[in-house]
Amino acid sequence: MKRSLAVSVALLLCLSTGFAQDWATQKLDKSPRHGEWVQVKHDNRTVQAFVVYPETKAKAPVVIVIHEIFGLTDWARSVADQLAANGYIAITPDLLSGMGPKGGGSSEFSSQEVGKAISSLNPDQITADLNAVADYAKKIPAANGKIAVSGFCWGGGQSFRFATNRKDLSAAFVFYGPGPDNVSAITAPVYGFYAGEDARIGATIPATTEAMKKAGKKYEPVTYEGAGHGFMRAGEDPANDAAAANNDPAAKKKHDMAVANKKAHDEGWQRWLSLLKSM
Repeated sequence: MKRSLAVSVALLLCLSTGFAQDWATQKLDKSPRHGEWVQVKHDNRTVQAFVVYPETKAKAPVVIVIHEIFGLTDWARSVADQLAANGYIAITPDLLSGMGPKGGGSSEFSSQEVGKAISSLNPDQITADLNAVADYAKKIPAANGKIAVSGFCWGGGQSFRFATNRKDLSAAFVFYGPGPDNVSAITAPVYGFYAGEDARIGATIPATTEAMKKAGKKYEPVTYEGAGHGFMRAGEDPANDAAAANNDPAAKKKHDMAVANKKAHDEGWQRWLSLLKSM
């Protein structure tokens, strides 16, 4: 019950942050890196996933990127591209693959329906999809065998949960997502990235910290004060950049959060890349 409530709250918070991401599409269009769609098959399912490769001759670790409640968007793909820009192979699966009205994935859902579709996914199916993606990642010729998982909002909670189901992860990166009730099976270190102005998710951190400590697991949460839920996306959204530049006193609250989101985004990326390097 506690877990279901936390997930439901997380879904509502994710949905409240907006859907349009044309600016992310433009970033992808300008990327010089090689990205491609692949089909990951397991059991009776085919999962569409986007893979981006770094421009390097050395074999690289793989980072799985789990999308938000919006499904696989261009922003999630742009995160994968940015990881590749920093030397990592990144793969982001569409966990709505085959679930669309016409048998497709995320792109077939409206912004009003995608959240409902995400929240209706069978947890066992999610785990099976992610395991198949991780197995695929380990066999990529350019990969060095190390795998990390990351996720945002709904995907943040799923990245934490996947760490309970996958023993060979080198790390799990949880961006403003709730932790699972049972953490005893986790073997990878878990790093949390949370927003100061996100009381619902923030309220789950003490219990998760205590559970991880009691189980003898490594968990390092960091809270970015003043930032709102979804700051990794909001912090690079041009609309929020405009709000940050607006000194109108009447819009002070919006201005202050936009500034905090940008700061949290930048510091979050810096921390994430530092942790990946030490992985």
